Amino acid sequence: METLDWAVIGGYFAIILGLAWWVIRQKNDTSEDYFLAGHSLGWFIVGASIFASNIGSEHLVGLAGSGATDGVAMAHYELHAWCLLVLGWILVPFYARSRVFTMPEFLERRFSPAARYTLSIISLVAYVVTKIAVGIYAGGIVFSVLLPELTIGPLNSFWIGSLIVLVLTGVYTTLGGFRAVAYTETLQTVVLIVGSALVTYYGLQAIGGWEGLRDTIGDDKFNLWKPLTAVVDGKALPFEWAPVEETNDAGQLTRQAWYFNGNYPWLGMLFCAPIIGLWYWCTDQYIVQRALGAENETEARRGSIFAALLKLLPVFIFIVPGMICMGLVMKSQSGEIDNLDFAPMMTEDGSEIEDSGKAFPMMVQNVLPTGIRGLVVAGLLSALMSSLAGVFNACSTLFTIDLYQKFAPLASEKRLVQVGRMATVAMVLIGMAWIPVIQGSKGLYDYLQSVQGYLAPPIFVVFFLGIAWKRLNAAGCMAALLVGFALGLFRMGVDTPSKIYPGFEYPAGSLLWIVNKIYFQYFSLIITLVSAAAMILVSYLTSPPNEAQISGLTYGAITEEDKARTRESWGTIDVITSCLVMALILGAYIYFSG
Repeated sequence: METLDWAVIGGYFAIILGLAWWVIRQKNDTSEDYFLAGHSLGWFIVGASIFASNIGSEHLVGLAGSGATDGVAMAHYELHAWCLLVLGWILVPFYARSRVFTMPEFLERRFSPAARYTLSIISLVAYVVTKIAVGIYAGGIVFSVLLPELTIGPLNSFWIGSLIVLVLTGVYTTLGGFRAVAYTETLQTVVLIVGSALVTYYGLQAIGGWEGLRDTIGDDKFNLWKPLTAVVDGKALPFEWAPVEETNDAGQLTRQAWYFNGNYPWLGMLFCAPIIGLWYWCTDQYIVQRALGAENETEARRGSIFAALLKLLPVFIFIVPGMICMGLVMKSQSGEIDNLDFAPMMTEDGSEIEDSGKAFPMMVQNVLPTGIRGLVVAGLLSALMSSLAGVFNACSTLFTIDLYQKFAPLASEKRLVQVGRMATVAMVLIGMAWIPVIQGSKGLYDYLQSVQGYLAPPIFVVFFLGIAWKRLNAAGCMAALLVGFALGLFRMGVDTPSKIYPGFEYPAGSLLWIVNKIYFQYFSLIITLVSAAAMILVSYLTSPPNEAQISGLTYGAITEEDKARTRESWGTIDVITSCLVMALILGAYIYFSG
């Protein structure tokens, strides 16, 4: 990092804080304005804010790292941009009609207050132990790679980076509320896309272009579906039927499944990944709050479509740089390139990659010219800040609207805003407390995916079945939530000992051993099926829901006026852009399938 880089970063922060200050000075003295920007956001702000909130630490650290080790395998998750079309075309009309602040509040309208409070508590816990923790970890990683020698007293670069990202994000989120989050995220989206695209551009120049990359790392890394060849009893099995086995240090079999790209099971990616995608993009407060803040149904839908277009970019601005990093490492080891330093992510003898999570910041350090490097570092910080700002505001909204207001129903608008700000501060402090816990963590991306896989299925079930099936009632909803969450927490509890104590094993063949060995995506599918069965069975064993309560909130209970209002909210341009998104997704699958 040189003086010009620091000047660029300083200028970026000045602009961010200036924009935040301008927003803070705008009207935000009502709960509607503080938590949903007064329903004033246009489609561009909605779409950019959704994208910026999604692009966080799991992309900077996990997605780019997966590109370095597994090629385009994780592009499956990024190509779930179609889920945003489901949000815009199917769920936005129901959310717009309900005029709710939060997703748990929508469950209350559709089912019961008990469903609202259950989902609120689970969401708060999940945000703290996943999104906030991962955001802090990535902030530390970026600073530890780019400024490894930076210290202030007893604090090393990891601590300094984590604290800077936390404090700056916490300040403007606390003072400005959702409006500040949405507007700063729009600027951050531009910086992030431009900066990350420059990493891809200069990286391809360094490795000899697109064909140079393919020649270096091999065609298999460009194939979404092709598994690694397995050798069994000295014979190489064909790609289509390659079983992958994992063993522990004692040589004991720990997991066996059919995988593509050596890491991810076919059935899990085909069925489980879309469930997680639909939960995240269509029902998670962290994302959907942007659509709730839109001016009207039209702006919310168009914002969702715009976000779907943006969502296709991470394949090329995060995964591809990770693949380039792998190629440059290979060229460095072979002696073809001798002016790049990838030592921080390698083992001591330099024989293999030890920490692939450093792939993206290592690319920034090695291939970018001065000045451009500062812009891209600003983009990295943009992603970290926007994801943390989003989760801080989502937690604040859930706590204030879904929990505090229950115990203080007569609280004034001013008091609700005060509580929202205090809740944000609490999230910042909790985040700081997590720093020593996660500093030495490994495999955080897989941890995040598994936790979401255990907690998301019952939420997915109650939202989508609740909207699609008018006969399902509050009792069925609670059955699905409680049974599903119980199964998810049970699996997390079973997994914990092996994470805390390396080498821990349950007795072979025992129930806990079997549960622990089921791949997390398969267990997620089990939770989904059990939750759906519980919801349907209990609903049909109890009384049907009140027709007046569910009016406009589920198919089969939509009035002609509701249908006419929704039809008026979209036009030809919305259909064309949605078809463009689907065509681009199909094109990406075709290209990366051979």
